[in-house]
Amino acid sequence: MSINNDGVLFDYSKNRIDEQALSLLIQVAKESKLEQMRDAMFAGEKINSTEDRAVLHTALRSSSSSAVMVDGKDIMPDINVELAKMSDFANSIRSGSYQVTGGKVTDVVNIGIGGSDLGPRMVTQSLRHFEGGPHLHFVANSDAADLDDIVERLDPSTTLFIVASKSFTTAETMLNARNAKLWVGNALGNDVGGHFCALSTNLEATQAFGISNDRTFGFWDWVGGRFSIWSAIGLSLMISIGPEDFKKFLGGASSADQHFLNAPLNKNIPVIMALLGVWYRNIMGYPVQAVMPYDSRMSRFPAWLQQLDMESNGKSVLKSNEQTTIDTGPIIFGEVGTNGQHAFYQLIHQGTTIIPCDFLLAASGHGGKENRNMLISNCLAQTEALMNGRTLEEANGNPHRVFEGNRPSNTFLYEEVTPHTLGMLMAFYEHKVFAQGVLWGINSFDQWGVELGKELVHNIEPMLENGNELSAQNSSTQGLLDAINAMKKAS
Repeated sequence: MSINNDGVLFDYSKNRIDEQALSLLIQVAKESKLEQMRDAMFAGEKINSTEDRAVLHTALRSSSSSAVMVDGKDIMPDINVELAKMSDFANSIRSGSYQVTGGKVTDVVNIGIGGSDLGPRMVTQSLRHFEGGPHLHFVANSDAADLDDIVERLDPSTTLFIVASKSFTTAETMLNARNAKLWVGNALGNDVGGHFCALSTNLEATQAFGISNDRTFGFWDWVGGRFSIWSAIGLSLMISIGPEDFKKFLGGASSADQHFLNAPLNKNIPVIMALLGVWYRNIMGYPVQAVMPYDSRMSRFPAWLQQLDMESNGKSVLKSNEQTTIDTGPIIFGEVGTNGQHAFYQLIHQGTTIIPCDFLLAASGHGGKENRNMLISNCLAQTEALMNGRTLEEANGNPHRVFEGNRPSNTFLYEEVTPHTLGMLMAFYEHKVFAQGVLWGINSFDQWGVELGKELVHNIEPMLENGNELSAQNSSTQGLLDAINAMKKAS
């Protein structure tokens, strides 16, 4: 029960499943037409049915010269043009040939939210030891402290901002972008356009902001936000690690794509991941999954995976428009090892809820032999303890020291975290999420659940602006608004 692809080993030998159950699950995958849906996605068919869109983040990292057609047009030439434009710009930043007011760019601040933040932030941090360009910073939250705490340490004359919003209307992103422009303008004067570039398709809005088209990088409606790190949204990463290592990052994902496309279902890493997840979510009734990377620099990997999985498959309506009758989408959480061992592993080992776990481990990495051996030993010991447990007899009759055992885990093992390896791991999880969506009969590529709260903001925000008459549509929100108003007046 282990599969190797291109230097990454997926070990699933510590699971509560046998060959018979696994073969039945593979039959379910076939009857769900997983293979046909997979092929349709790669071929550019509009499998995002609620938005009538293709799903082609895989084309962004394709190493093939074959055409990929969308609405009768081959999209690969446009992808290659945009990638070359990104590479030229990233190289000019890294070399210093691109100059801002104070000369060479020393700091780059990526302003985005959701997929425009989580992916670039996680990958840039995970690959920090490949960094060779300016210092990278990330701002997402509409809380002013998020931006202020970053820029107070920076020199405005040598800072470049990347504003990442496809529509250039995302509320939190544009608020932070306007505040960043004000910060630079107050320090340097009004003509600060050279301190900004944009990741957007709304050229009219970017030009109105003061960003020229040569500093605007686009992507397409067949790229979902949480799958967009492979597109222009990855510009901050490219500036950090350089175009060559960015291509290796794309290459790792492409390797996972080819594995997902060509490996038989019973030897297919994302398929096995998906089937195990369905087995635990729907058959065994385990609602939660934990992910633990044993690498300090991968501390944002669980947060990235939360969006990928929970925004994709947190659905209750089928593609047929009917309500689902089974659970979908696990609750994802996690923390780096060994930190998590001293936080929540207690519940995983001895709690009443069984939580399947994914462990990610590099055979070699940072620091000396003592550090590496301690990290590896801890990871393997945790997976063994979860599997074997400890009996009452082994605990010398003390029930508080009994471990039930038989608690499932997977382990990803690789030599070290490189752009290629990380790209492959991320793509495996992307395909796992897609495969589970197919098995559940839901659309993994829309996110209507985030819309209602955004709409209600437009009702509440004007009341706060007016300050005096705060009239909500329900007594609960009204009470909170009254309390907020009283606190503002008191201060």
